Amino acid sequence: MRVLLTTWGSRGDVEPLAGLAVGLRQLGVQARVCAPPDEDFAALLARAGVPLVSLGPSVRSVVTGERPDAFRLAAELVAARFDTLTTAAEGCDALLATGLMPAGARDVAEKLGIRYVLACFHPLGLPSRHRPPLARPGTPSPRDETDNRVLWEHDAQRVNGLYGAPLNRHRATIGLPPVDNVRDYVFTDRPWLAADATLCPSQGMTDLDVVQTGAWILPDDRPLPEELAAFLDADAPPVYVGFGSMAAHAPRDIARMAIEAVRARGRRVLLARGWAGLAPIDDADDCFVVGEVNQQALFRRVAAVVHHGGVGTTTTAACAGVPQVIVPQIADQPYWAARVAELGIGVAHEGSSPTVDSLSAALTTALTPETRAQTRAVAAEIRTDGAMVAAKLLLEAARREATPATV
Repeated sequence: MRVLLTTWGSRGDVEPLAGLAVGLRQLGVQARVCAPPDEDFAALLARAGVPLVSLGPSVRSVVTGERPDAFRLAAELVAARFDTLTTAAEGCDALLATGLMPAGARDVAEKLGIRYVLACFHPLGLPSRHRPPLARPGTPSPRDETDNRVLWEHDAQRVNGLYGAPLNRHRATIGLPPVDNVRDYVFTDRPWLAADATLCPSQGMTDLDVVQTGAWILPDDRPLPEELAAFLDADAPPVYVGFGSMAAHAPRDIARMAIEAVRARGRRVLLARGWAGLAPIDDADDCFVVGEVNQQALFRRVAAVVHHGGVGTTTTAACAGVPQVIVPQIADQPYWAARVAELGIGVAHEGSSPTVDSLSAALTTALTPETRAQTRAVAAEIRTDGAMVAAKLLLEAARREATPATV
């Protein structure tokens, strides 16, 4: 049995598919991943022993270059999916898609007569009468259900404006009728939510019939580099600061502000270079810079994690039982910041532009024994078998009679 997994997005969109592919392999299912051709992602999938089929432009080239034309990128991704997935899905029994609006994936599955599943890592993009699109949870809203429905209708129109024309052109070339509502067609009535129920409860978050599997975690048993291990062993646990793939959105001068704030709390600094290229501000030996490392092992050895609020970093830190300070920038990041604060496992920084004082104040709360105790308690509640849960569901779905219907 074979399954094709596809995404286009940051590491937080790619790594979960690697975790799912490993779970499928343990069940005897062959899985391959169609993802952006970034070197980081290729190395990640190679480490997991998962074949990579390149899809679309590299994400790094898009986020580090000039502001992309949304219409051009949408058309490029639709074309790439029809071209790449049609070939990659030959002989497969199911196709699972996630990441940036995967218009084109379900269409290929429909043409091939195989199962299709849409998965997401948070529910904020799924229609709900209880909140507007990408609303910040916990923020009072004057809108009623009627207003929210109107906003979600506008959201569907926005998606149609971006993807409708290129999608229907490609559908016509393979003999499929046009789609009137691209967003709802892509989402299906029963999308999967690959997020932990403790960190991300789905109840009341969407009107769709969500299947929540738990987070898809890729196990990582790599040892930490010797120099990093020596730095960790030399003194009390440092504070980790990293903004992942936020090359264009990382707060200005964040490295300086974070280093000064951490030092003000009497802690050493572990600075993650990331796509923003964070670097030390001096030659002091209380600051160490890391590249791509085993975060699962590293986070268990730090005092706190300061980051942007990506779902992957948030989940990894929560599983490690380490307090977090989230400085959200875009998309779903305010949601994860709010959840961390609500659970008492860290601090949601107010606003996307921190200062030394605001970061220092946030760390004061995050570094308390009470916060540390709460993070450990919540960590014990988080399930780590989500990838296997999803793998078994996908296997069951693929064994059903192949039809254009969704699972």
